[in-house]
Amino acid sequence: MLSKRYACVEPERCVACGTCINVCPKAAAELFHGCFARVDAARCVGCGLCARACPADCIALREREVTA
Repeated sequence: MLSKRYACVEPERCVACGTCINVCPKAAAELFHGCFARVDAARCVGCGLCARACPADCIALREREVTA
């Protein structure tokens, strides 16, 4: 079951440091072409570890849209 939240990266603020990748317990974060991080919402459990660890403060938790 998916959590109600997921992590979302603001790519223009990301410094591609890899911190989010190192702390993600579900390996949902990855570097995209070595330029910025992105999070696979399907694997993200919404724990917020990446958002708290991000030195660029470019990761926020968003509410998932409810689909029937």
